[in-house]
Amino acid sequence: MRTVVRVTLTVLAFTVAALALPLTLGAVTLGASFENRYAQRTDGISPQPVRRAHDPAKPTAVVVVGNEGAVVSDTLVPYEILAATGAFNVYTVAPVARPVTLTGGLDLIPDLGFAELDKLLPAAPDVVVVPALPDLGEPTTRPVTDWLKRQSSRGALLMSVCNGSGVLASAGLLDGRKATAHWLRIGGFDDEFPAVGWIRGTRYVDDGNIVTTAGILSGIDGALRIAERFAGTETARKTARAVGWPHYSPGSSPPMAQNTFEAADTVVGFNTAFRWDKPTLGVLLTSGIRELELAAVFDTYGQSLAVETTAVGLGGAPIRSRHGLTFAPRGTPMAGDFDRLIVPGADAAATHAADRYAGLSPVYLHAGPGFPFDAVLEDLARTTDTATTRWTARTLEYRTEHLALGGPAWPWTVAFRPIGLAVLGLLAAFGIRALYRRGPGPVSRTTR
Repeated sequence: MRTVVRVTLTVLAFTVAALALPLTLGAVTLGASFENRYAQRTDGISPQPVRRAHDPAKPTAVVVVGNEGAVVSDTLVPYEILAATGAFNVYTVAPVARPVTLTGGLDLIPDLGFAELDKLLPAAPDVVVVPALPDLGEPTTRPVTDWLKRQSSRGALLMSVCNGSGVLASAGLLDGRKATAHWLRIGGFDDEFPAVGWIRGTRYVDDGNIVTTAGILSGIDGALRIAERFAGTETARKTARAVGWPHYSPGSSPPMAQNTFEAADTVVGFNTAFRWDKPTLGVLLTSGIRELELAAVFDTYGQSLAVETTAVGLGGAPIRSRHGLTFAPRGTPMAGDFDRLIVPGADAAATHAADRYAGLSPVYLHAGPGFPFDAVLEDLARTTDTATTRWTARTLEYRTEHLALGGPAWPWTVAFRPIGLAVLGLLAAFGIRALYRRGPGPVSRTTR
């Protein structure tokens, strides 16, 4: 019996020794990976947004962001879709109009605070878009959820993108309704919000005065549905063509197979826990850039959890996007230590906006035609691996059959790191055991 106990304890000890280093170091890196997605700026800079003329003859659509940030594509993609229709006044709003960090460190200056919007409009906005917020369920979302309840009671049409449906559900606005969400979270929402009829395998659910969409780029389809309802099918069709979205389905949600977690998706665990040498990209912000082009860079690299991004600008000054949003960079291309300088935007590529920065070898991602996310996914595959890229595309809910995803199949160097740490732990355990078994050396006696 004692032998069995001794063997069991020995096996347990060696198991703990093998797991200790991978779990400890992996947990530290894992925590840092998620914290960096919404790292707030610390310089205190708070530029003012560029004011735009308001047309009272048009319906008003607003994209609401929380004080703690929002997912970049959930915010910028529906903004560009609605703005590109020409049929809406479109604004970004927040509880307080101060810089808000979107995924990947892109600082947005909201157009209006809630109080300023109330002064601008005699009634509720016609459309309120709700992106995924990083502090879902926390007290910090209370200003947003309380405001959403007021807008809903005043007749606004609400549209959530991705896990923005969780924000609506936490406000009680989806009780007794049908809704959808990102495939990674919808199972949890089933348990957390049982009063909601969660639907899988659809890009959006139109339930009257609330439209919910599935993950990230499904927000395009939801925004086009809003465009249909306010401006007609032809306007929505022209807008889809203008932004390069080939999957528009007039009047109904496009078919979509429901994603589930697959074995290859374990790559995200290796990237978050053991990719200690993540490349840092400086992303150059240039005036006139499309919101979709910005979202494509910051969200694709950000969702991969294998690359870190920092927004930089020419001279460090704020820039204005194609449809009027204000973004504040965190420095200049020459002020940071970057592995590569990424220059998004077709206009920036046409003008070679970063060529004056000698030695930086700028990468113009949008020099060719295509939907803005295509070139970024192909670059991610070349510079990391295809497993990471396919995971990222599945997270974005974007099909990749038409893309040339070249690069290593798997991040083998990263994957072997926890194995190496486990071996080190076992070697240390064997060494300690050998010392213990040897015991103290012989004790000499002095004869007097």
